[in-house]
Amino acid sequence: MPGAKVRKKSNTRRLNTLPQQPSMASSSRFLLHYRKISALAFLILVACLIIVLNTSLRKEGVSLSDVPSNQLYTVEVVNEFPHDPDAFTQGLLYAENDILFESTGLNGASSVREVALQTGKVKAIQRMPYSDFGEGLTLFGDRLIQVTWRQSTGYIYDRHNLSKFEKFRHGMPDGWGLATDGKVLYGSDGSSTLYQIDPQTMKVVKKQIVNYQGDEVHRLNELEYVYDEVWANVWMVWTCSPTTASIEQLISYYSSQLYLSNMNLRKTDCIARVSHTDGSVLGWILLQNLREGLLHNLKKQIDVLNGIAWDRDGDRLFVTGKWWPKLYEIKLHPLKTPFNGDIKEMCMPPAFPF
Repeated sequence: MPGAKVRKKSNTRRLNTLPQQPSMASSSRFLLHYRKISALAFLILVACLIIVLNTSLRKEGVSLSDVPSNQLYTVEVVNEFPHDPDAFTQGLLYAENDILFESTGLNGASSVREVALQTGKVKAIQRMPYSDFGEGLTLFGDRLIQVTWRQSTGYIYDRHNLSKFEKFRHGMPDGWGLATDGKVLYGSDGSSTLYQIDPQTMKVVKKQIVNYQGDEVHRLNELEYVYDEVWANVWMVWTCSPTTASIEQLISYYSSQLYLSNMNLRKTDCIARVSHTDGSVLGWILLQNLREGLLHNLKKQIDVLNGIAWDRDGDRLFVTGKWWPKLYEIKLHPLKTPFNGDIKEMCMPPAFPF
């Protein structure tokens, strides 16, 4: 999930400057635009206050010793594979015989594709209409099921012929992530809610709030069903610091709809291991080193970790991200050294403002 809301689209738009001698109509448009920006600035300030207070309460209520070491995992990279650096990855799954299926996002660039694991080559692709922003993807039998952003709709594809598809409606307010245990579908909508969906009727049959140590885990994104757990990428942590951004900078940043990659939005690079029975987070997988390593070596724009695929028969785990040129096979290792940080601050974004 995200280049044009903050999260999704990569389009840019600059603030209109006031002409030397504005007409009545242009002046009115400017005033209207100014009022909108002022309102946005107020919302940002309120959001910052809430976030700062929330962070303060977290630090007072949770000490570092409250995070058991067996709940935190680092990863070992077993293999690296090529990945399309133009793929804004939204959904990823492993089929069989080293075949992956992938959903990509962004208006005008969304698609569903069949990909060869070893080479990263796209073997088949179905491009989506400009109006659709592709999101999570899962495979149920021979049906590839995909949801779309900012809609309660999605598509069901024939996995053997991606040009054969039909549209459907689901009961989630929005479509972000999708996974299955072979019996039901699990869905996310960018909130803290984990949905269970009947794969035959496509209706929501159950909702659970994902939580960790008494706090909701918001921004649940791409999903995968692994080891009888629902694994969820968590999208972004938004932090407010008066020393890093002025309100003028924030207004400019938001009004131009720039992609929030290096200001107050911080990538989490965290995967939550969620119990499908009660929604509690059983552990956290910390993958910060993967994206940091890519940034160091590539010196180019990449985005958040997003994409988890599990080869059930071969017990292999794969992860990638939006615009990442590599896909990694990883193994998990429990964190053995003391964790010097706040896992909630690192991995759990606030509910507000997006």
